[in-house]
Amino acid sequence: MEATEILVIILSSFLALFLLLAIILTSLLIRLTIQIKRMTDTAETAVDHISQVASNASMFISPLALGKIITNKMKKTKN
Repeated sequence: MEATEILVIILSSFLALFLLLAIILTSLLIRLTIQIKRMTDTAETAVDHISQVASNASMFISPLALGKIITNKMKKTKN
């Protein structure tokens, strides 16, 4: 065997190795992006639920706060 044939064999084996590593890395990156997408979807739904709770709470708190202010004013006018 000549030196060029040996060099071609070595280079082709390294190319095959790097190609295999690239395929494995690509599949791992695809899995990672799918997991990140799932996590962001979960976080988005949690934020939506929290904002709904906050808006519902603000609807109940506003009349209570208004009632408290009115009762305080009435108590001050009595005194």
